[in-house]
Amino acid sequence: MLDMPRLGSGIPLVARSRELDRLRAAFEQAAGGSAAAVLIAGDAGVGKTRITEELAGLAADKNALVLTGRCLDATETGLAYLPFAEALALVPDREGAVAAHPRLATLFPELALPDSPGPGALVTGLPLSLGGGDPRGASRPEQDIGQLQLFDAVHGLLGDLAAVSPVVLVLEDLHWADGSTRRLLSFLCSRLRSQRLLLVGTYRGDDLHRRHPLRPLLAELVRLAAVERLDLGPFNEADARDFVAALAEDRLPVEKVREVAARSEGNAFFAEELLAMYVESGCGLPATLVDVLLARVEQLAADAQQVIRVASVAGRQVPHARLRAVAGLSDAALEEALREVVQHHILVPAQGGPSQVDAAYAFRHALLREAVYGDLLPGERVRLHAAYARLLATEPPGRGIAAALAHHSMASHALPRALAASVTAAEEAGRLGAPAEALEHLERALNVWHAVPPEERPEGITELDLLRRGSWWASTSGDPERSVAFARSGARAAEGGPPEVAAESLRRLAKSLAALDGKEDEATEVIERAWALIGDRPSSYVKAWVLAVYAVIERQADRCESARERAGLAIRTAREVGAPGPEADALTTLAALDESAGLIEQSRELLIEAMRRATDAGALTTELRARHYLGINRYEQGLLDEAVPVIDDGVARAAKTGLAWSGYGLELRIMQVTVRYVTGDWDGAQAAAEPPGHRVSSTVSARLAAAGAPLLVGRGQHAEAGRLVTELRPMWSREVLIALTMGVVGAELAAWQGRPEQGVAAVLEALELARVHDMWLLAGIRLGAVGVSAAADAAARAATRRDTAAQQTAREQGERLADLARGTAEHGRPRTGELGPEGRAWLRRAEAEASRLTGSGDPVRWQAAVDGFGYGAVYEQAICRWRLGAALLGVEDRDRAAEELRGAHEVAVRLGARPLRDAVARLARRARITLG
Repeated sequence: MLDMPRLGSGIPLVARSRELDRLRAAFEQAAGGSAAAVLIAGDAGVGKTRITEELAGLAADKNALVLTGRCLDATETGLAYLPFAEALALVPDREGAVAAHPRLATLFPELALPDSPGPGALVTGLPLSLGGGDPRGASRPEQDIGQLQLFDAVHGLLGDLAAVSPVVLVLEDLHWADGSTRRLLSFLCSRLRSQRLLLVGTYRGDDLHRRHPLRPLLAELVRLAAVERLDLGPFNEADARDFVAALAEDRLPVEKVREVAARSEGNAFFAEELLAMYVESGCGLPATLVDVLLARVEQLAADAQQVIRVASVAGRQVPHARLRAVAGLSDAALEEALREVVQHHILVPAQGGPSQVDAAYAFRHALLREAVYGDLLPGERVRLHAAYARLLATEPPGRGIAAALAHHSMASHALPRALAASVTAAEEAGRLGAPAEALEHLERALNVWHAVPPEERPEGITELDLLRRGSWWASTSGDPERSVAFARSGARAAEGGPPEVAAESLRRLAKSLAALDGKEDEATEVIERAWALIGDRPSSYVKAWVLAVYAVIERQADRCESARERAGLAIRTAREVGAPGPEADALTTLAALDESAGLIEQSRELLIEAMRRATDAGALTTELRARHYLGINRYEQGLLDEAVPVIDDGVARAAKTGLAWSGYGLELRIMQVTVRYVTGDWDGAQAAAEPPGHRVSSTVSARLAAAGAPLLVGRGQHAEAGRLVTELRPMWSREVLIALTMGVVGAELAAWQGRPEQGVAAVLEALELARVHDMWLLAGIRLGAVGVSAAADAAARAATRRDTAAQQTAREQGERLADLARGTAEHGRPRTGELGPEGRAWLRRAEAEASRLTGSGDPVRWQAAVDGFGYGAVYEQAICRWRLGAALLGVEDRDRAAEELRGAHEVAVRLGARPLRDAVARLARRARITLG
């Protein structure tokens, strides 16, 4: 038998010079102090690992630290953060790393310092029996605090290492990444700055089906400036021949090299396996790659084949001790079989400890493991899974044991044991701060719950407990829609039970529904059912919360008197039973109602009291809600100097408590983007608009992206803004705020690009979809003003072309949109009859833009618009000063025009608002005005 060199064993890298040059450039950039990330996509076996190994060699030659970790198949018993744990295990001084960053003990629990919190202390999730709330309203930590602390620890460690030498972190097979790994990857990519760090990830593009969890994360990451994607496609015909020839080293005739290259279809792994089979066995080419892989296995001795089959059931990697126990071979026979398997490159030694007990073996290729596992007889597969399950059941509790036991028990149809292990695995993942993994285990438990006899189910746990916990974990992992589904099932499960239990389940469902756009009617129906169950019963914690949520839903439906009545009753009930959580929530609702009634300072005092009560109670979500409304209170009064610290403090509080991307954590972050944009802190707004550090729902991601979109238009990043407009368009019907925001963005983008007619169309489409009503008062005025502006530009353009019909159409559209702005302001006024400073400013701009429909504009109206935005809206005021300058030139007032244009130009330069800067400069040149 010939000794064939294998892929990655020293043969030269063939036909990948362009891709390697890009990786080399990324490394040089990172080594120079500008962190970068490269995501390498390619089909299975195309050579992703080979090119990362080449990069690792280049980096090591330049004294870089190379850390490599691999993901496990998502259908196996993968552990949270596994690739990071594997990669960071290569850090030279792990003990020192854990000492400097104690939260790393989550990844290396054996290195936890005696006085540092162990893994179980990182996240103090609520016990399943409570389902997420203390009946006394007491303080409780939030689910994802520990996860955020772990993320910060990993980020800090990489920064420490990069300060010593360049670091290359390679994460392979991200298509198998667990949810926590994906979130940590996103966190790190969003914080690539000046570290000497290159992050490289590989994944199978052909595995990413439409619903694959990696797809939305990739869409977010590639929008980051520091991240680039590298597509590693199959070899073309010539490159495939060169590759096979290099691999064969003249041991095959040319015609056979061509044949193997053609059969491989440019896939490096296919070519390697086909070539090895042909040379080593001399048999003919198989019909499929699976046939090739299995034929190679069948050449081995019987014991070696048995070892491979047993290993395939364990997953991609199997510890030596488990393999020995399940294979049923003597130590001598097992060692001989392993030697043969390793020599034939089926299994490879995996990183382990110094003793044989710690050793492990991994399949060299995932496809090989899949082929072997798929070829097992059904009964053989069940038998081997059962053997692993029996072995795991005897092992002491440890990280990942419950998850592995659940997997093998499920596959061997041992449902009672699978149920118990799944519940334990869910609790373990929750303690590790991995809510997505906890949810997966919990769903497996729920799937078999009714198949397990009641007497064999875990003690102290009910189906309702699991459903409540599932709703909580779904919400903390950023999936509010899934949270609603669990809450709905929980409400059904509680039907017919004690009124307090059923009412509490309905209250949770109503609250989840109220957080979703378009679910207002269902939320009302659900909370009414809850109240019907508990309204006549004595005061209780549950009753207070039902009333508090009832008040929120009534306010959302604009039933203000009923909302005020429910909130007042909630406060009295909460005080009777000593429940500060619902009391603070109801106080916040009352404050919002007072603000709508014009009682601004009274509203502010209530919000401050609500914040204090919520903080004392540990009701963090309610506290963030109060902070959010207090920020709005100050912002809508034009008190930007007061709004900024309130909002910044709220964002910081959300981050500190692990709720940065919860419902009101998101609202505070969006307000932060908005306020910084308005006040002219565009760099700060851009930083606040960065994608989350972990995977969140598509709605959350889209809302944050929409909030930052005006920056892209204002700074002239029009290609990126255009892509975002297209990407977010499907979200318009799901979230009205996205439609309202992106309607403005699309109109302004089209106007700057010289397509005003499309700008008008964008506004009209947003208005039609959103069906603007009283709740969206400011949005209706702003959309109208921007639409009138686009119509005025379209009329001017038509006049230049002497297209009378188009000019008339544009004027008519502009007048209708101006009427919309006026009507929205008139009929949608708050009960006080007063618009806030921002609403008045946009109404003035709408009137000023209307004056451009038939000429250069009315200076008086434009001066009013400039004054209107003087409350602190820096960019919008500069836009109006530019238009005022043009109007003044139209009446031959050059001195005043020059003053306005210089002021607008100074702001545009300071903000980096290139389109406005260029427009002002063009106007000044035509008027022969020096801007200075």
